[in-house]
Amino acid sequence: MGKTQQAAQQARALLQSQTDGVLSTHSIDLPGYPFGSITPYCLNSQGQPVILISTIAQHTRNIQADNKVSLISYDKQVDDRQAAGRVTYIADAIRSDDEDMAERYYRFFPASRDFHKTHDFDFYCLDLVRARYIGGFGQIYWLEKTDLLKTSPFSFEEETNMIEHMNSDHLDAIQHYCELFKIPTNNDDPAALLIGIDNAGFHLRTDDRIHRIEFEQAVSNAMAVRKSLVDLAKRPI
Repeated sequence: MGKTQQAAQQARALLQSQTDGVLSTHSIDLPGYPFGSITPYCLNSQGQPVILISTIAQHTRNIQADNKVSLISYDKQVDDRQAAGRVTYIADAIRSDDEDMAERYYRFFPASRDFHKTHDFDFYCLDLVRARYIGGFGQIYWLEKTDLLKTSPFSFEEETNMIEHMNSDHLDAIQHYCELFKIPTNNDDPAALLIGIDNAGFHLRTDDRIHRIEFEQAVSNAMAVRKSLVDLAKRPI
């Protein structure tokens, strides 16, 4: 694997591991100045961030005037942020009416399903133009679309079926994953839920927190997912 491919793999893993970033838009109130805001996101089936933003929010009004944006995502678990991996994702923000993507977003952020009751919210896909990945000192790469993006091998229906099967029939295995990766759960209600599966790993939600677990090897079909999940369930703590 070449250095650019390795950097792209690390950048994808970083984007998958985080669920919010700093969204920068072009200010309409202070022309020429960037406007930054913390914005939750999850990735769509093409591996691109999707955000849900209110029409009355400043960043939405900025996007409506100029849809050129950037999203900075970085590893929040390390002490030295300057040495941490980070991605500056430069993109065009494009309004999306993809209902499947909306449902995937709601799995990650269940409370957001009710946002539409109070204010007008719209989904936007951040369509990648170019990304800058910094993996640490001296590890700096520009990544093109063809480098960074990897389409999920699973349709929305396939992913949903696998998730519902695990959450209905294998909560004991999910609890084992939490213990295996030291993911804290509520003592009164220890159940965690699977909320997303892709070719490189899966996401769990416990209470209001989302956790990412990587597969040891990339998967390309449901049988490979099953094997990886079974192997993890059998791994001793």
